[in-house]
Amino acid sequence: MSGVTRPDASVVVTDPSEAGTVYGRGFFGTVGDGGLALDRYESVYLLEMGRLEVRDPSTRGVAWSELFRRATRHEPGFGVRYLVYRDLRQRGYVVRSSPPPIAFAVLPRGGVLHKTPSRFWVEAYSEREPFDLARLFDLAEKAQGAKKTLLLALVDEESDLTFYRVRRPTPTGSLAPRTLAAPATGWLSEDRIVVFEPEALETLGKALAYGSRIGDRLELSLIEGAYLLASGQLALRDSRTRRTVGPEQFQRRARRLDPRFAERLAAYRTLRGRGLVVKTGFKYGAHFRAYPRSPENAHARYLVQAVPDRHRATWPEIAGGIRVAQGVRKEFLIGAVAPSGSVRFLELERIRP
Repeated sequence: MSGVTRPDASVVVTDPSEAGTVYGRGFFGTVGDGGLALDRYESVYLLEMGRLEVRDPSTRGVAWSELFRRATRHEPGFGVRYLVYRDLRQRGYVVRSSPPPIAFAVLPRGGVLHKTPSRFWVEAYSEREPFDLARLFDLAEKAQGAKKTLLLALVDEESDLTFYRVRRPTPTGSLAPRTLAAPATGWLSEDRIVVFEPEALETLGKALAYGSRIGDRLELSLIEGAYLLASGQLALRDSRTRRTVGPEQFQRRARRLDPRFAERLAAYRTLRGRGLVVKTGFKYGAHFRAYPRSPENAHARYLVQAVPDRHRATWPEIAGGIRVAQGVRKEFLIGAVAPSGSVRFLELERIRP
């Protein structure tokens, strides 16, 4: 089977019999009056697989390497996206090039073109490209609206592929709300708060799973202290001077210790407001681990990283967080904090499509 290439590395198969064979074995190309039109991904792939011969209009044969170079000249980033296209085709998927905002639409295995809706939207990235959180939220929302599963295909410097499923979750828990009859007294010392009152230890430490109970005292983190102070369940005093510490003074002290304190507090507040028990995620390299109910009766379900909603990072940073979360059987969430303090979540999960 043979086709004639265009300058942009796409190919047209004019012979009706050959066009039907190419189209029928994997739904390659688009049938039109001039024959079967293959885009550059299909053309390069079929030539590489030995299923197509390609020639110039002058009838000169075109080698695979030459066709590949033509494609890269006409489309920046073609090399990375072609690796993704090739991998998905090798896995048995029907893959079609897609207009922005994604690279490919992918049918489920066994799907029939024009009869079976696409299942996946796939976007391809080099590991050298920045992780752009705002763009991923946009893609995830569009995919969710179109009822598609969004996959990110990351190509590393050795041309190996890693796939991540991206979705907009709604993390929730079942911890019943409960408040103290009167605010407990918390003693602020450096980067933690200590509570001694027996009733507070029982209610805050056991029933509501705040802090760590150590002997006859409850030690709270600054995040927990800020949350309890704002909800009227804690009155703060400086452990050295015994003076009252107001909310604004406390926030200033906390921000000096942690420049990202406001973002972390916003994510903590949102998770607690949804009935989750929230503890530090330090041992896993995350800001928080979140439990659907009391840690005495459940394992943490989520590892959460709180960042600004316009956060940009490197892909290796993100990949490391996802790998750690899945290694300990938890879901990796990014909590994007807007300037207003509102928080929305994005989940990334490594998968094998």
